[in-house]
Amino acid sequence: MGKSKLFRRELLYGLGGAGAGALLLGTGTAGAVDTARHIVGTSTPAATAAAKRKADSVYRVLDFGDIGQAVAGRFSTQALDALRRNPNVRYVEADGKMRVISIDSSDPEVPWGVDRVDAEKAQADGATGDGADVSILDTGIDSNHPDLQGNLGTGKAFVKAKGPYAEAWDDDNGHGTHCAGTADAVDDGEGVVGVSSAATLHAVKVLDKNGSGSYSDVAAGLEWVADQGYDVGSLSLGGPKSSTIKDACQYAYDRGVLLVAAAGNDGSDVEGTAPATYSTVMAISATDDTDGFASFSNYGSDIELAAPGVDVYSTYNGGGYETLSGTSMACPHVSGAGGQLMAQGYGHTEARTQLNDTAEDIGLSDSKQGNGLLDVEAAVSGSGSNDGAPTVSWVTPADGETVSGTITVQIDASDSEDSDDSLDVTYTVDSGSARATTYNSTSGYYEDSWDTTGVADGDHTLTASATDSAGNTTSASITVTTDNTESTLAVDGLSVSEDNSGGSPHADFDASWRVSDSDGDLQTVDLTLTDADTGATEDTASVDVSGSDASGTTGLSAKFDENNGHTYEVELVVTDAAGNTASATATEVEDGS
Repeated sequence: MGKSKLFRRELLYGLGGAGAGALLLGTGTAGAVDTARHIVGTSTPAATAAAKRKADSVYRVLDFGDIGQAVAGRFSTQALDALRRNPNVRYVEADGKMRVISIDSSDPEVPWGVDRVDAEKAQADGATGDGADVSILDTGIDSNHPDLQGNLGTGKAFVKAKGPYAEAWDDDNGHGTHCAGTADAVDDGEGVVGVSSAATLHAVKVLDKNGSGSYSDVAAGLEWVADQGYDVGSLSLGGPKSSTIKDACQYAYDRGVLLVAAAGNDGSDVEGTAPATYSTVMAISATDDTDGFASFSNYGSDIELAAPGVDVYSTYNGGGYETLSGTSMACPHVSGAGGQLMAQGYGHTEARTQLNDTAEDIGLSDSKQGNGLLDVEAAVSGSGSNDGAPTVSWVTPADGETVSGTITVQIDASDSEDSDDSLDVTYTVDSGSARATTYNSTSGYYEDSWDTTGVADGDHTLTASATDSAGNTTSASITVTTDNTESTLAVDGLSVSEDNSGGSPHADFDASWRVSDSDGDLQTVDLTLTDADTGATEDTASVDVSGSDASGTTGLSAKFDENNGHTYEVELVVTDAAGNTASATATEVEDGS
């Protein structure tokens, strides 16, 4: 098959001008934000139901298992304000969009990147990825491309292709087809060959023909990939940090998916780019054919591997081929290699460790190459380091969590050569002195108690480090917020008077009350009317309140107790959003006067 010489490159725009809550394809390109649609992340079924009730329309509901749920839809400003006050709503964010643009580039005759990472040598030794499932979360895959048809499996469209396409998940942009070819084009002697050549490709269309996608669509794609049990999720897309995307990545990671993402093309620190910055995802930077660092590539401590990303030749829409540049092109090199390892029986964490342990040091800084340049032959043959570095991640507290008082720190650390309880695991608070942990055989985590009152209220960085017997060390960092300021919650006034205005056969009372909270997060006032002579509860009432102070008069009634001469007690309990309470009681004798 002849190779058309089409020349394209992804534009290298920065994320700085992008709208909040948006997702982009391959690069950090600015675009309009759909402020009308929002995502509400919840932690309980009741909160999910509340979000659905308050929505003017529901676009989709995402289920992340134990992590929680998320409701994407259109909400009024009042509804969003009310949901933000719900203690079981984890976040509210805009469901935004961004887009990619491409320009011409030079065209090599062959995919040099596949050769540079020694994928063809691994294939010559029989490692083809046969048996692995590699999902491409992108603009789709050309279902009729001769270099991809033989490897295509099930596809799913969360954004349908526009035009006369055979499948809803067909690629109406070209970007996804290009990534699919690098990861897993067939070895048929024509066109191009991928890093893997016999894995099953799954098109997960989450971006439209303009390379535009929303958080909720991409998150739904990740959820679907995890629920299918696929091995690899290839994410040549990115944007500003998103709680929804973070949840979706965690959900997929927890279900055994190896997630690989483009680091971004902004020439800046990857820590601001999702999903690459998340601990559940491998962040991939880009190199050129001289092993130089691509000028557009993002860098930083989150980079795990480098891979070819400049002038990469691969499959494209309409059965053709094009040359593109970007970390979007580097990402599928690693995705294809991950497919090869998982076809050999590696789990997602073991495959990730193997890819990192066998990477080639090409002399770039760690912030640019991570653990080195991808080396597929070394990874599948096990010819890399004889003693891999341990893995380490935070269990509690979670990244972004607010904590107070003394908490239990839990760190998950393991090593392929050393036993789980033999690692040296420490952590620091804001780069301070190392704090030791103790292995808990019941939980399987390394643990310690941390008194958060020893630091000022605000944001703090916790860094966990695990060192094995060979001296290999791995670190992972999170940010938490300490809040040890005590809330002053009070019942400022409570009085009860008999109400004889209606000629009712019931003993009716009016409870007048005032409450306040120094934190300004009042939530509910609950009142209970009790017959003090008999101990019977006669009536209850609950009033929603907000802000720093509230007052009111609430009617309560003892059924058919008019003129019984009993003493009645009203108890008031006020609760704030953090669950703190204060209470007071008042009494009144029912004498009918």
